[in-house]
Amino acid sequence: MNSAGFGFLLLVIAGLMNAGFAVPMKYTRRWAWENTWMVWTFFALVLLPAVVAFFTLPDLAAVYRASSFTLLWHVVVFGAGWGLAQVFFGIAVDAIGIALTFSLVLGTSAAMGALIPMLMLHPDKLHTPVGHLLLLGIALLLAGVAICAVAGRLRDKPTASDTAPRKNPTPGLILAILCGALASLQNFGIAFGSPLIDIAKQHGANPSNAANAVWLPLLMAGAIPNLFYCVYLLRKNSTGGKFMNAGFSHWFLAFIMGSFWLGSLLLYGASVPLLGSLGPALGWPLYMSLIVVAASLVGIATGEWKHSGRRPLAIQLAGVGVLIIAIVILARASQGMA
Repeated sequence: MNSAGFGFLLLVIAGLMNAGFAVPMKYTRRWAWENTWMVWTFFALVLLPAVVAFFTLPDLAAVYRASSFTLLWHVVVFGAGWGLAQVFFGIAVDAIGIALTFSLVLGTSAAMGALIPMLMLHPDKLHTPVGHLLLLGIALLLAGVAICAVAGRLRDKPTASDTAPRKNPTPGLILAILCGALASLQNFGIAFGSPLIDIAKQHGANPSNAANAVWLPLLMAGAIPNLFYCVYLLRKNSTGGKFMNAGFSHWFLAFIMGSFWLGSLLLYGASVPLLGSLGPALGWPLYMSLIVVAASLVGIATGEWKHSGRRPLAIQLAGVGVLIIAIVILARASQGMA
């Protein structure tokens, strides 16, 4: 197996892990959303990244001393912007539902996370066969996500028995698109933080672990908006006391969530250098589309489409099929750049 093939395999595993990381949240029933998300934030964005960086980067302090303030500041800003996207995601879900939010966010994030690094770092590649494959793959990805969004809207469509007034979807749609744009900043951290990765390699880091030098400041900065939002919800909903109402199992489930989510991100970071010079541009849309496909399969397996009827499920499977075609095209593009 060549390096691009191995990188693609890592992306498949990363997509599966990311798609399933929130499944344990279904079983933290004695906590409110903000309780689980706050503990997840602590594990996934603060504690575990620090532990991983400490054990995988030989001289962590020297790496950051050798980097410029401007470089670190850019990574931190990207992380804070991505963290803000997580807050917008929660608000958008409440406004327009999970299915539509998920599709809009991942579609926007995949497109921006691929195109901007390519235009900024490798504009000469845009008019090459590989660049054309990348653009075709992104177009199919957006089409597949749009089809999945239609399926999600049909699945979540109110029935005749629903008497509650419907919310104006426009603010939610705007927030979801803005969330997707900000979510792509996570990939910008890897794309534009590559000098920090190089410094980590110079200080003895294994190439597969060098991206951890970027993830640590990026994720810790991303934790700040998430923690503030959780504290706001805890105060607003008076749910702080719920932390004491659950046993060890809830904390352990939140730890599993954090481990799966961070593990997915670390695998993505390890796959990027294996995909060739366009690693960030190719890897991100592959990663996003694999998450959508895996999340769709997880949703079907866990019964989320059980009462949706045949038509929404058929449309969803059609969208997944388009995404799989996009994945194949993007994988071919990655092989062309390896």
